[in-house]
Amino acid sequence: MPRHSFLTATASASRPESAITPIDVQNELPLTPEAAQAVENSREAVRRILDRADHRLLVVVGPCTIHDPVAGLDYARRLKKLADEVSSTLLVVMRVFLEKSLTTRGWKGYVNDPDLNESFDINKGLKKARTFLRNVNKIGLPIATEAVSPLSQQYYGDLITWTIIGVRSIESQTHREIASGLPTPVAFKNGTNGSLDNAINAIAATRLRHRFVTVDSHGHPCMFHTPGNPYGHLVLRGGDGRPNYDPASVQNAERAMRMAGLLDNIVVDCSHANSFGKPELQASVLANVIGQIHAGNRSLIGVMLESNLLAGNQKISEDRRQLAYGRSITDPCIDWETTETVIRGAAQSLRTVLEKRINRPVPQRLPPI
Repeated sequence: MPRHSFLTATASASRPESAITPIDVQNELPLTPEAAQAVENSREAVRRILDRADHRLLVVVGPCTIHDPVAGLDYARRLKKLADEVSSTLLVVMRVFLEKSLTTRGWKGYVNDPDLNESFDINKGLKKARTFLRNVNKIGLPIATEAVSPLSQQYYGDLITWTIIGVRSIESQTHREIASGLPTPVAFKNGTNGSLDNAINAIAATRLRHRFVTVDSHGHPCMFHTPGNPYGHLVLRGGDGRPNYDPASVQNAERAMRMAGLLDNIVVDCSHANSFGKPELQASVLANVIGQIHAGNRSLIGVMLESNLLAGNQKISEDRRQLAYGRSITDPCIDWETTETVIRGAAQSLRTVLEKRINRPVPQRLPPI
């Protein structure tokens, strides 16, 4: 084997395959000035929520992962109408997760395996992912995604409004460094065991300036300097099968963030351990968050919901034609009708309450270090 890498290639591939460069993907699928401005406007809206200058509640909602772009755009068009309807109370951002972080094995997401058959045509996946994001942008929706592979952001990060670092990546030095240079607000989930320490440490580390080796948009190794990102915040997703969205858990998170010198901006993930993996319980989690806001809570600035056209989930079958249209192939989701009901209900319930939170004094935004 040629001595070109410290990584070991398989017998069927004596050398690594060439990956298309980010600049090639961006040139083939460019972002118009109008689209770029729309992305920046939505990022600024999220920043204003984190600064407590915008009273609205951030709602990140959508499929667990995208696997069918046709169904995904169908969902996006419906969500756009709903987002416009509730826009005075809620800032709705579509969840467009294109990579899947796995504990062991399984489908690794639309970028890694766009054909759902373990052919792993990643170059194709990168192009299809950017194409899908551009189409959602044209519909007029802000986009949220998870940064699983740090380099993927170079291929489509200019289309992203809100980034999350998942539970399996919060301890990663590489993810913290990348987050410190992202132009988006960045959320960090608490640990799989429910611990807050690693997520809070990650938020603090993201505020720092970093220098590290990566590749530029042309695929060349480079030394990258980041300015620090002051818009890191915490996502409570439960852990070890136990929820952590209740008032006592939220107050504990507020206290831990303040002790670390951070603003206590908290998003509640209504799925995962907070709903015991049962999508039908997401509405109850959301109702509890709304109740806490009515009771005077100011730190709860957003929620996450896993939602699709159809409820539940399904396994990937060898015959792709057997897949139900609009049903998740990863985590189970609530259906569209439930999504409409809970989001409209939240907007109606919070219509006058959220505006009152804006008039109270808040801590000054901490600058990057």
